[in-house]
Amino acid sequence: MTTITISYPSKVQRAALTQEPVWVRWALIGLALAFLTLFLFIPLVSVFYEALKKGVDVYFAAITDPDAVAAIKLTLTATAIAVPLNLVFGIAAAWAIAKFEFRGKNILITLIDLPISVSPVIAGLIYVLLFGLQGWLGPWLAEHDLKIIFAVPGIVLATIFVTVPFIARELIPLMQAQGTEEEEAAVALGANGWQTFWRITLPNIKWGLLYGIILCNARAMGEFGAVSVVSGHIRGSTNTLPLHVEILYNEYNYAAAFAVASLLALLALITLAIKTFLESKVSHQKEPIKKEN
Repeated sequence: MTTITISYPSKVQRAALTQEPVWVRWALIGLALAFLTLFLFIPLVSVFYEALKKGVDVYFAAITDPDAVAAIKLTLTATAIAVPLNLVFGIAAAWAIAKFEFRGKNILITLIDLPISVSPVIAGLIYVLLFGLQGWLGPWLAEHDLKIIFAVPGIVLATIFVTVPFIARELIPLMQAQGTEEEEAAVALGANGWQTFWRITLPNIKWGLLYGIILCNARAMGEFGAVSVVSGHIRGSTNTLPLHVEILYNEYNYAAAFAVASLLALLALITLAIKTFLESKVSHQKEPIKKEN
């Protein structure tokens, strides 16, 4: 009878098998840093450099211009409407998808992902087709003196459409990983639906929910394509911050364009910092779930 001896590699040998040589690691790190410097850091620094190039007075004059202030207000208004609506929808959709089985579940998931796969410009054109003067509902809207396209409602609708997936797609995997045991235990102890949601579900998803809200907020403020189609580019009325930047740049008013663009860049940096903080919280939240499983 032949005895086969199996020898397993030691811890040092396993580490050697799963690690690249030092020069390969440093080369990859250097390549990544060079790429980030060329395509991220330098453009970001150049935005603030060009914004402040002609002095602080010119910078503040650009961002306090009445058209710029109107663009800021419209951007904040559209965001303030779109984010809460997507918050409610995202929680409801994620809860239904993660906690229940029902007919049409895959269709709902597909619809949530639709704004990611469809170009924002096409989304804007769809709203023009529906609500424009020559659109399907255009004559009825004109008859009742209701204006959606080239007005604030159209901008809000376009912003809602492009930001639909962010909260729902963040919560769905988190809720699926958590399972339904705690909710079932709460119901067994006599809790109703609202009590279960407020005391069990919401505390378990709070960091992931905040993370989704931050991403949704950033996309809402920075959206260009869909909003550009439905806005009409009316200065002081239907221009959001990205559209105002485009108009200033096309008019060769580079200092003002970069000054307003720096507000969006600053928003991106703040969003990145909050996103990094929330990512750490979400990862800590998921670790106990993995250990239990």
